[in-house]
Amino acid sequence: MFLVVFRNRKRADIDAAAYSADAQAMEDLAAQQPGYLGFKSYTADDGEVVALSEWEDEAAALAWRRVAHHAEMQGKGRAEYYENYTLFAGTPTRVHHFDRQA
Repeated sequence: MFLVVFRNRKRADIDAAAYSADAQAMEDLAAQQPGYLGFKSYTADDGEVVALSEWEDEAAALAWRRVAHHAEMQGKGRAEYYENYTLFAGTPTRVHHFDRQA
């Protein structure tokens, strides 16, 4: 598994409806990519967002990064939507899993 963690804060003056539409379009497009495993996004009380995308491997995540429409949307995000962001990407070095038994 390869994880991409996208921590971000949006600008106060963004068009929220346009952002939501663009974000949904990117989520739908990502889900069509080979190696896509899943996506979830969480918003903290202070407005920071942590978005997690999971891929089969690094090659799949890098292929997604190179999808032309995704690259265009990244530029739009920097120009219009984000105050700041940090992206973390990698293969987890340690994974712990727990399932409650019935």
